[in-house]
Amino acid sequence: MKGYRLARKALFTLDAERSHELTMAWLSRYPASGSLFASRPVDDPVRLMGLQFRNRVGLAAGLDKNGEAIEAFDRMGFGFIEVGTVTPRPQRGNDRPRMFRIPSEKALINRLGFNNQGVDALVKRAACVRRRAVLGINIGKNADTPMEQAELDYLACLHKVYAVADYITVNISSPNTKNLRDLQQAGRFDSLLASLADARETLSARYGARRPILVKIAPDIDDEGLASIADAARKHGIDGLIATNTTVSRDAVAGLPHAHETGGLSGAPLLGASNAILAKLRERVGPDFPLIGVGGIQSGADAAAKRAAGADLVQIYTGLIYRGPALVGECARALRGTVPALPRVVDALS
Repeated sequence: MKGYRLARKALFTLDAERSHELTMAWLSRYPASGSLFASRPVDDPVRLMGLQFRNRVGLAAGLDKNGEAIEAFDRMGFGFIEVGTVTPRPQRGNDRPRMFRIPSEKALINRLGFNNQGVDALVKRAACVRRRAVLGINIGKNADTPMEQAELDYLACLHKVYAVADYITVNISSPNTKNLRDLQQAGRFDSLLASLADARETLSARYGARRPILVKIAPDIDDEGLASIADAARKHGIDGLIATNTTVSRDAVAGLPHAHETGGLSGAPLLGASNAILAKLRERVGPDFPLIGVGGIQSGADAAAKRAAGADLVQIYTGLIYRGPALVGECARALRGTVPALPRVVDALS
């Protein structure tokens, strides 16, 4: 859409994080502007995990960390909106600069480090926002919380967001919090899920509602680790997996400006790797376990490719920056009425 291309051109003259902050401030103050460059919302009802989604396209966590623009994103036509990652206490994140564009590849590198205003601020906003979309809240640990106490941070966030979230995502896969991905290791992962599952039983009784819990995983994981995660998720009654977070690999952007920067790479170069993980997960968990595909979607065709790889729902973030709100409707239309293929992959997970 020409209007968005002009807006993007202006925003891209600024530092990536500064342009993000200005955009979020605008959407927060003027939520009706969320529909400005969007196409007409697509109604393609989907029932999954006991929740009713307007369509299969969601906003990935990380763009609206503090739940400041939920209503604006709702007006863009998203079927679901995931906010966060949020931590028990506010934190500044890593030092700036910490966001970098690679426009030639429609990619971003970020090392933000869970910068957010804390769980209490997000819950206060989420409790009073008007929306039609399903709301997910993505939770994590504070950077200064020792790894042996990480479980306590996740439990604290779970208790606080439970009343306002439609589902909760456990983020153990960001590359920008030191050692966080160690929580994907079999023993720690199993212990964390057991504690979260127990806490959910208590919260379900308290609120009279069982909130789905999902786990977001990394693309930089071997087949053995992937199998362990899939099996533990089913064992502990986790409701779904989100594949994938950003990657630390630079193979697809080697030699380009900013490719040397540390952090997670997102955008078009991630599509193939994230789809491969998604397909392997689907092979492991079978046809009925909910999977959300995220990573690299820049078009309706990319969204359809994720669906073919096994995704029930998809999420976008970097594509929204490069393509604008029209991408939401384009993806929703591409997925309307689709049936997921169950690809035959080499079963390296057995």
